[in-house]
Amino acid sequence: MTLILASASPRRRELLAQLGLGNAAFQFSVQPADIDESLRAGEAPAPFVRRLALEKAQAGLAASADANAVVLGSDTIVVCNDTILGKPADSDEAFAMLSSLSGRTHQVMTAVALCSAARTESVLVCTEVTFTALTAAQIHAYIASGEPMDKAGAYGIQGLGGSFVKQLQGSYSAVVGLPLVETRELLQKMHII
Repeated sequence: MTLILASASPRRRELLAQLGLGNAAFQFSVQPADIDESLRAGEAPAPFVRRLALEKAQAGLAASADANAVVLGSDTIVVCNDTILGKPADSDEAFAMLSSLSGRTHQVMTAVALCSAARTESVLVCTEVTFTALTAAQIHAYIASGEPMDKAGAYGIQGLGGSFVKQLQGSYSAVVGLPLVETRELLQKMHII
């Protein structure tokens, strides 16, 4: 079987490597999926992130010429008070997002879907993340680093943003972008590893 990662995320590539993939014994290819990631009217956060992961995997499978391909699609969202915080459009939006997370607990939801021609497996992992209280100066300094601009919720836990995390209940790797335990279990179900 051929494993395809339907994501351009370097973090997801690194996490797959932690599962022993991407080495000489087992290679995977990367083929980012181009899908519409718009929220549908009335769509709740959990079904939304599940749908995106599945659509990415399905798009990757449709684009593959390999009949034995298994495609991994994944998506991560940050949810605060039932509001999805995507990637900030600009520094003002990043500031608003980080201010809303300051001193509070929010959820990070990561969905993973594996699709082959014969079957589909998926999982949703929810992690509770509590931020310390942040000053406006701390938020501005973080935004100036550039790190928040391509991250859901305007922070990266694996980078400078990790210093804002006071408490985490759940999967650290899911917050980074791919839950290792659950992804390994899905890969085992699909007989990839």
